[in-house]
Amino acid sequence: MPEPLLELRSLDAFYGDFQALFGASLNVMAGEVVAVIGANGAGKSTLLNRVAGLIPSRREAILFDGEPIGDVPAHAVVGRGIALVPEGRRLFSSLSVEENLLIGGQLGRTGPWSLSRIYELFPALWERRYAPAGSGRRDASWACAERSALGRRAADGRHWARADVQPQASPVR
Repeated sequence: MPEPLLELRSLDAFYGDFQALFGASLNVMAGEVVAVIGANGAGKSTLLNRVAGLIPSRREAILFDGEPIGDVPAHAVVGRGIALVPEGRRLFSSLSVEENLLIGGQLGRTGPWSLSRIYELFPALWERRYAPAGSGRRDASWACAERSALGRRAADGRHWARADVQPQASPVR
């Protein structure tokens, strides 16, 4: 059986006396999509921030592509191919959807996510490629901005991306 691309081994996390994670373990295989779902305060963001190196862990608690990265700082985790898409998205709102996607490809990393593959995955981005990247409102343009942020991370050649998004109130168009 192949090794997982990402392996989490008994992660704990504390904020002072409050324990946010209790022995969380997870294996993610290459090409697999995994959703971490839970109530507010359940530790979803804490778990993902640990993986991204924003909260240090035990070295062997997190393995990425077989290498221990639990104690690796965030800037080095990014260099290994793990990216964040925070809830705020941090898109350039004055640029078009396509311009934001092209910025993601500027790092020159090779990967499976070309602009055409991103448009194939998110057809609504193709339809809005010349529109501003998003207003930040929770409407159809908000959903497009979420897709744009995910697409930009895919375009930069990362292996694994994490998205910290809230459920949307309106349907995606």
